[in-house]
Amino acid sequence: MSVLLMQLAGPLQSWGASSRFARRTTEAAPTKSGVIGLLAAAEGRLRTDDIDDLAALRFGVRIDQRGTLLRDFHTAHHFAGGEAMPVSERFYLADAVFVAGVEGEGETVERLHRALREPVFPLYLGRRSCPPSRPVELRTHHDLTLEEALEAEEWQAASWYQRRRDTVSLEILVEGPGEDTLRDQPLSFDPLHRRYALRGIRHLQSVPVSKTVVRPGHDPMSALESV
Repeated sequence: MSVLLMQLAGPLQSWGASSRFARRTTEAAPTKSGVIGLLAAAEGRLRTDDIDDLAALRFGVRIDQRGTLLRDFHTAHHFAGGEAMPVSERFYLADAVFVAGVEGEGETVERLHRALREPVFPLYLGRRSCPPSRPVELRTHHDLTLEEALEAEEWQAASWYQRRRDTVSLEILVEGPGEDTLRDQPLSFDPLHRRYALRGIRHLQSVPVSKTVVRPGHDPMSALESV
């Protein structure tokens, strides 16, 4: 098996798993359905296309910078009839950074890596209003498990965030039998019949990391360093 690692960083992110009606919440970390949707967009798949091969990938995420919960209000119109919909309450994660990974066959991982470098459709972090501030693709591993790759990756938090901390322990969430479940296993992204199943989540022991040297021009959030 091989692993594709991605960095998910931006001013705003929103990863819903149970949002319905006028209240759209976000999970504290990226969901599998959201990341699989991102990969499908990179490959140019339509929402009605089959995603069984992507859904079969094993998913994990490391929380490098938790961010701040933010609430906003939105107006919208129905995509089919155009009628106005109720004002919705929406939640986001501001200034968060995550390292996400998917594990699968080497050929599939390399294909997805190429797609992230030249995506067909624009990539976004859970919602269309949340574009990434860094390139999403990080690297591939063909000799590490998903857990090992997430543990070995250098700390991706913004430089201003790292300077406030000497050493931290990062939480890792991986797919598999565990103490939690979440309904974010994608079955269909068809707008007329979206379907998601439950999947297990295992919390790994926190991984201690030290500061990394941020190269000039590497940190798009550097404009916030003086704040």
